[in-house]
Amino acid sequence: MTETELAVALLSLKVAGVAAAFSLVPAVALAWVLAKKKFFGKTALEAVVNLPLVLPPVVVGFALLELFGRRGVIGAWLFENFGLRVAFTWEGAALAAAVMGFPLVVRAARLAFEAVDPDLEEAARTLGAGPWRRFATIALPLAAPGVIAGALLGFARALGEFGATIAFVGNQPGETRTLPIAIYTELQRPGGEDAAGRLVIYAILLALAAVAAAEALAAAARRKAAG
Repeated sequence: MTETELAVALLSLKVAGVAAAFSLVPAVALAWVLAKKKFFGKTALEAVVNLPLVLPPVVVGFALLELFGRRGVIGAWLFENFGLRVAFTWEGAALAAAVMGFPLVVRAARLAFEAVDPDLEEAARTLGAGPWRRFATIALPLAAPGVIAGALLGFARALGEFGATIAFVGNQPGETRTLPIAIYTELQRPGGEDAAGRLVIYAILLALAAVAAAEALAAAARRKAAG
C-alpha cells in the first residue's frame, strides 16, 4: 500500500466512522418512534426517511449542496454566524454518507424494536417503570443486536458512498477523495487500472471487516440478552 493509498483508506474510515457515529442516536430514536408509536403523518415520515434508498445518490448530493453550500439556506447561516463551511470538506463527505446510510440504520433498528415482546414492557409499566426506564432497561437491550447490525450496516454503506459525496463535496485529494472516488479517479487516468484494482481490494477488505464485526457484535449482544 502506497502512502497515497493509505491516506485514502484512512480518510474513508474517518468519514464512515463519523457518519455512523453521528447518525446512530437519531436513527435509533426515530426507529423506536416508528416501531412503537401511532401518529398522524407516520406514513409520510417513513417515506421521507427512506427517500435516500430510492433516489439517485447524485440527487441527494445536489439537495445537500443546495442546503449546505455557501449560498444554501443552512450553509450560508453556518458560515455567516460561525464561519463553518460544510460543502467541499471531509465533514461534508461524512454528512453525505450519514444521510445515505441513515435509512438502513433506521430500518434495522426498527425491526429489532418491533420484535421486542410488548408484554415485557407492559409488565414493567405496571410495576412503575417510566417510558425512559422501559426503553433503557428492556427495549434497547433486547433490540441491541439489530441496532448494532444497523450501525455497522450504515458504516459499511458510508464506506461505499460515491454519488452523493462527489456531488456535494467534489474530488479533492486529501480532503474528500474517499475510496470510491479514488477508484473512479484512477479509472479515468490512462494506466490507472492497477492502482484502481488495489483500491478495490482494500475496499472489499474493509467492507468484509465491517460485516464480520457486525455479526460478531450482534452475536455477543444476543448472548448477553439471552443470559
